[in-house]
Amino acid sequence: MAAGDDRGHGGNSGYDDQVDAYYSWDSNVPNHKNLGVGDAVAVWNKQRLLGVSVIEEIEASHGPKLLKRCPSCGTTRISSRKTASPRYRCMKCHHKFEMPRSDVVDVMQYRARYDAAWTSLDGTLDQTEIRSLAVNAGEFNAMRPLDWGAFCDALLTKGAGHAVGRVSARLDLSWPLGTSPIVELPQGFGQALVRVRRGQQQFRDHLLATQGSTCAFTGGAPTRVLEAGHLYSYAQLGTHFEHGGLMLRRDIHRLFDDGLLAVQPSTLRIDVAPSLARYPQYARLHDETLTLSLKDPQIDWLSKHWDEHRSLRSIM
Repeated sequence: MAAGDDRGHGGNSGYDDQVDAYYSWDSNVPNHKNLGVGDAVAVWNKQRLLGVSVIEEIEASHGPKLLKRCPSCGTTRISSRKTASPRYRCMKCHHKFEMPRSDVVDVMQYRARYDAAWTSLDGTLDQTEIRSLAVNAGEFNAMRPLDWGAFCDALLTKGAGHAVGRVSARLDLSWPLGTSPIVELPQGFGQALVRVRRGQQQFRDHLLATQGSTCAFTGGAPTRVLEAGHLYSYAQLGTHFEHGGLMLRRDIHRLFDDGLLAVQPSTLRIDVAPSLARYPQYARLHDETLTLSLKDPQIDWLSKHWDEHRSLRSIM
């Protein structure tokens, strides 16, 4: 749950979340050890479902955290009231007060990235529907286990089969679900657990050698911002084909995977989805040609990509 500004808990100042890219928490949060690389996640904001994805990377490091405590009993289980005065109320001893007692503690800080597979489903399910799909009925923790099978069934009844398919395809990479534990680290060090695709570095090196430091959609770019983009679902096929990819700028790669950018197979011109038209840097790409010549297998893959995503233009 990403509460944002709609927070009732007053024991801390919240977390830095960007719901379509990453989620942050720390070792004071219940279930903080239970998320792992490769887990499917659903993100909501107390009122409605926001989207689904698969965790690609978890960064972990030590750091300080400011806690706000009840001045009477010392618990952090205090609620911040929007209109009532005094502002705070202790949920343990029921003491009411205007200013909490501050306390700085050392915690493990975590950030899970999942932007590669993010699929927006804003409002597809409301809070009642989401709560009913929790494994433990009545659980109120921000991170809670979800009955994934029942959740997918609920999405299918709402016509969101594309989201179920996309996330399901991402679940079959090199680490099975639940086999990548979060690691507690020594003081002063950080670590990122990353979901690795076997052979991905060699595939990128091959594309760089044959295509150069060039984004196929936008032109020359520093290698640091270029990624080896598959023209098909690697998660489904599990193979790096020699002519099955293009070097793509990171943002272009995400938009291509989403189908917001595609290539018309008969003309080999870029097609920009209507939802991107208000962004000049992407709108100008519409009807432009790619910046490099394609091999026949690449054209075949782009044709399949076109058939898959342009048949879903209504969701773009």
